[in-house]
Amino acid sequence: MNKAKDLTIKDVRVIVSSPGRNFVTLKIVTECGIYGVGDATVNGREMAVATYLQEHVAPCLIGRNAHEIEDIWQYLYKGVYWRKGPINMACVAAVDVALWDIKGKVAGLPVYELLGGKSRKAITTYAHATGDTVDDTLDRAEALIAQGFKAIRLQTAVPGLEGTYGVLGDKKDYFEQQSSRPLPPEQPWSTRKYMNSIEALFREARTRFGDDIALLHDVHSRLTPIEAARLGKMLEPYDLLFLEDAVAAENQDSFRILRNHTCVFRVMMGSDFG
Repeated sequence: MNKAKDLTIKDVRVIVSSPGRNFVTLKIVTECGIYGVGDATVNGREMAVATYLQEHVAPCLIGRNAHEIEDIWQYLYKGVYWRKGPINMACVAAVDVALWDIKGKVAGLPVYELLGGKSRKAITTYAHATGDTVDDTLDRAEALIAQGFKAIRLQTAVPGLEGTYGVLGDKKDYFEQQSSRPLPPEQPWSTRKYMNSIEALFREARTRFGDDIALLHDVHSRLTPIEAARLGKMLEPYDLLFLEDAVAAENQDSFRILRNHTCVFRVMMGSDFG
C-alpha cells in the first residue's frame, strides 16, 4: 500500500439522480485525487438521506484520513444522540462503502481481498414473479426458471382487492406503480382474503415446479405476530426458503412468537429495520 498518497478527505459530494427513483450516491474525494463512492438508498425518502449527508455527515468528514475507516464509522455512529434509524444508518453505510472503495484503489486490490479473500465461487440470487392471478404469477415464474433462476419470490394479487402491494400489474417496477408520488400509495387490505388465497399459490407452484426450486414470499409486514405464525404453519408443507417481513421488525419479540409456532426455515427481516 502506497502510504505516500495524501488521503485527507477534501470533498464530499451528494449526487441525487431521479429523485422519484430513490438513487442517492455519495462521492468522497481525497487530496491526492483518489475517490470512492457509496450508495445511500432509502426507499421513498431519498431527499431525507441526501439532506442528512449534506448537512450533517459531510462536514464531519472534511480533513479526516480516509484510511481510518473504523474510527470514522465509530465517530459518525456515536456522534449523534439518537443512534440507528434507517436514515442515519444509510448515511453511515454509504460513507463506509466509499472509504473501502478508496482503500481498495490505493491497495490495488478488490475490496473482498482486503476483507479476507474469496470464499465462494457463486451466490444464489432470486427473482420476483408477480401476477394478478396464480396462473399469471406461475407463468412468470416459469419464464424466470427458464433463464436459470433457482429461487423465485412469488406474489399474487389478493382476489377481491383493488390492488395488492408487491404486485406490479402492468407496471415495470414498484416506483412506476406508485402513481401517487411523492405521497405514499393507499390500498385496501383484508387479512382474511389474503389468508384464504395465499396457500393456493404455493400449492400450485410445488405441483408445477417440484421441489428443486426454492420458493420465497414477502408478507410486507401486514400481519400481526399470531397471524404471521398461522401463515407460517399454513406454508410449512411447501418448504419456503424464507418468509420475508412476516411481521414489523420494530418489536423483535414478534419473531420469537413466530418461531415458537412455525418451522418455516428462515424468517427474513426487511432492510427497513435500522
